Amino acid sequence: MKIIVCMKQVPAGTNVEIDPETGAMKRMSGETRTNPYDLFALETALLLKEKMGGTVTVLTMGPAQAEEMMRDAYTMGADEAVILSDRKFAGADVLATSYALKQGIEVIGGADLILCGRQTTDGDTAQVGPAIAEHMGIPHAAWVSEIVNVREDAICVKQDLASVTQVSELPFPCLITVDKDICVPRLPSYRLMRETEERPVRILSFKDMPDQDLSRYGLIGSPTAVERMFAPPETQKQVYLEGNADEKTEQLFSVLTEEKII
Repeated sequence: MKIIVCMKQVPAGTNVEIDPETGAMKRMSGETRTNPYDLFALETALLLKEKMGGTVTVLTMGPAQAEEMMRDAYTMGADEAVILSDRKFAGADVLATSYALKQGIEVIGGADLILCGRQTTDGDTAQVGPAIAEHMGIPHAAWVSEIVNVREDAICVKQDLASVTQVSELPFPCLITVDKDICVPRLPSYRLMRETEERPVRILSFKDMPDQDLSRYGLIGSPTAVERMFAPPETQKQVYLEGNADEKTEQLFSVLTEEKII
């Protein structure tokens, strides 16, 4: 089985810069980490590989610093890593991001199964995974909480949707987005870190894409734009209460009264 896991580096905190002209996040301006939901997708892929055999390739779109995340994926058990990195991809919305990733998937030969995390912690749209599938014309299932069964030609999954639980069977090739309850990601392996420290991370640029229509990528290919992005202002501060239980109760009552909560 050939599995591709789409991953993303996201800000590790709120200390990031915003481009005043485009409204896009300057991804080199602060510390980053692997999107937490993508770790569940990677672990799911590794468990399927252990059961069915095959390979796991991790794919991302971002700046060169994303190599650090890809090497972390190697230490968990990924076989290959590919980064789509080009200034022409910058500023992409869901439509342009998913199209570029679809093009990257074509370049690396496609997959039986594509896995994505439910959403990213910076965009929170939960739309990129399904959009990739729509671009590719393959079936997809979102918010997957359990792999019920997997065969050589199909996968059966349980989806925890807003008000119902649904069991769906999808023929390969297909795409699923997984929720955090599906598994517990394994820890990085020191042995794998040593074994993969010389393993290359493949870089693909715009010139490698099958579709050379620049209007489909990056800021130019994005029909939506962020009007404003900012860290929310701090509106409340912690209050520490001291004394015995009666004194703390009286202080708490005063605080709640002043805030007009009671």
